[in-house]
Amino acid sequence: MATYLVTGATGLIGRHFVRELLARPDTDRVWLLVREQSRERLERAARGWPDAERITTVTGDVSLPGLGIADPGALRGVDNVVHLAALYDVTADDETSIAANVGGTQNVLDLAAELGAGCLHHVSSVAVAGDYRGRYTEEMFDAGQRLATAYHRTKFESERIVRTQKAVPWRVYRPAIVVGHSETGEMDKVDGPYYFFPALTRLEAVQAVPVVFPDIGDTNIVPVDYVAKAMAALVPKPGLNGRTFHLVNPRPQSAREVYDAFARAAGAPRVAAELPRALSQPLLGALRFAENVPGVSLALDAGLDRLGIPSVLLTTLTFAPRFDATKTRALIPEVEVPRLEDYADVLFRYWAEHLDPFRARAAGESLRGRRVVITGASSGIGRATALKVAAAGGIPLLVARREAELEEVRTEIAAQGGEAHSYPCDLTDEDSVTKTVEAMLADHPSVDMLVNNAGRSIRRSVRLSYDRFHDYERAMAINYFAPVRLILALLPHMTERRFGHIVNVSSIGVQGIAPRFSAYVASKAALDYFSKIVATETHGAGITFTTVHMPLVRTPMIRPTKIYDAFPAKSPDQAAAMVVRALTDRPKHIGTPTGYLIQAAYALAPGLVDAVAYQGYRIFPDSAAAGGGGRLRLGKGERNLTAAAKALSRLTKGFHW
Repeated sequence: MATYLVTGATGLIGRHFVRELLARPDTDRVWLLVREQSRERLERAARGWPDAERITTVTGDVSLPGLGIADPGALRGVDNVVHLAALYDVTADDETSIAANVGGTQNVLDLAAELGAGCLHHVSSVAVAGDYRGRYTEEMFDAGQRLATAYHRTKFESERIVRTQKAVPWRVYRPAIVVGHSETGEMDKVDGPYYFFPALTRLEAVQAVPVVFPDIGDTNIVPVDYVAKAMAALVPKPGLNGRTFHLVNPRPQSAREVYDAFARAAGAPRVAAELPRALSQPLLGALRFAENVPGVSLALDAGLDRLGIPSVLLTTLTFAPRFDATKTRALIPEVEVPRLEDYADVLFRYWAEHLDPFRARAAGESLRGRRVVITGASSGIGRATALKVAAAGGIPLLVARREAELEEVRTEIAAQGGEAHSYPCDLTDEDSVTKTVEAMLADHPSVDMLVNNAGRSIRRSVRLSYDRFHDYERAMAINYFAPVRLILALLPHMTERRFGHIVNVSSIGVQGIAPRFSAYVASKAALDYFSKIVATETHGAGITFTTVHMPLVRTPMIRPTKIYDAFPAKSPDQAAAMVVRALTDRPKHIGTPTGYLIQAAYALAPGLVDAVAYQGYRIFPDSAAAGGGGRLRLGKGERNLTAAAKALSRLTKGFHW
């Protein structure tokens, strides 16, 4: 009966290996090293393990001396130390990789020596072969190969440490590229061929296009269940110390084979013809050279980033060496290596359901099932938008200060067969926003979209604002700081899901020059530019922004300005239609012909626009509510505009005067 100490039991290979180890009748006891923060993950994995009562968990971390184990003496008598914990990431930097792979291995080795373990089983990787060309046997190690990435270099160095030490007997296991379980598809992260799956899903739309595939060489892929079963069969076998085992597919797969296997699963076009290697290699070389050309490299990097493919994969797509596993296969002929074409669809399906970084946006333009936060939802544009979102199958999350009015909107949506949830919140209060977002994320599996509609309009000339600095503070508080606060609170969640769409209801006044709106328009312009800048930073995370430059809308917000009774204005329902279009089509900007015309005019002739705006400033007075006289300079009253005033309001339809 054998005893084991296993590191990395919560990893992909680790949890399958432990399951196989526990199923063996000759396994006595298994100690599992687990970090405190990974205990819950281990508990979940252990639910599917046989005879889990033979497990003892030990809190520790391979990055610490002595693995951070409080009482190493309790482990004396352990027969086998199986070291699986490592950083499996070709994109990681040197410092991170060295700490995890080299430092961690040295710490495990030191503890194994202290415990007097019978054997240290070290899980390395075929990456140690680097760019060696030709047959690479299990006896080979340092053959002058070049190691392309920090991952390759640190796996080589950690294996060297194990091989050259004399304190503990050792065995080394070198898996090929490890993918998910061949029967369940289970995988814990995007790695290796999985990086190319999003590109395959996009090719589904071009089935009729023949694919000419370059012959760029061979790769080697094995499912995690093969690696786990092979290790569980090899680790207990006596008389194998000092040997290395290649856990690979005895027949390497060509890049074309791998593409076709996953293309079939993804519904993408299959390879119609293959470009000979004599032509493919120069093309691949040119591609690698292009990485050093500034303009080309930027475009290439942008294209790869859009698909979520790390550029380093261009140098690690295929293997130069051919890995000889003859001796390993002779030891475990009962452990079969599944054929990739037989389980590629299982891997792809699991990825699509659980790992696709873009799966949250798979619903396309439909709002059905989307959870949409709408601020200012108790009345006006916000209320009308909530009704339309619900009618389209979305789930509005209603936000406003007045709880009673929010409940009225929610009840109305429910009466029409929809679903909505109300969240009373003071958007100018940080604690209130934090608690509201926490409640939303606790109540719902996701928040997909945000409509920043709540706002405050102040129409007052600057000459009446000399002693009213608070006007500017109030405008910024609700029109700028409030939506920014809400965006920042939701961005981590949206970034994690790699999807989110944010609609900001701005103003047509930002496109032109709106006299008497220096406080209001400036606060809206601030949000416009905040969103433009943040959109560049979140582009790769799939988070997009739409700015709606809203014209005059007949809502309670404009009621104090009586002259607007005579102005052409959109209804809340028409305004809501603009917002819903922003949610479904997700353009960068939505506006009106008048707004675009004013914007173009100011860009071409700003002095002329200033002159026209000044005439509007003279014609349309400050309202009585703003502290003005409330009387038109030319005309017979607020509801009876002069011919000049009517002409200007019609010429600039929807503009705020």
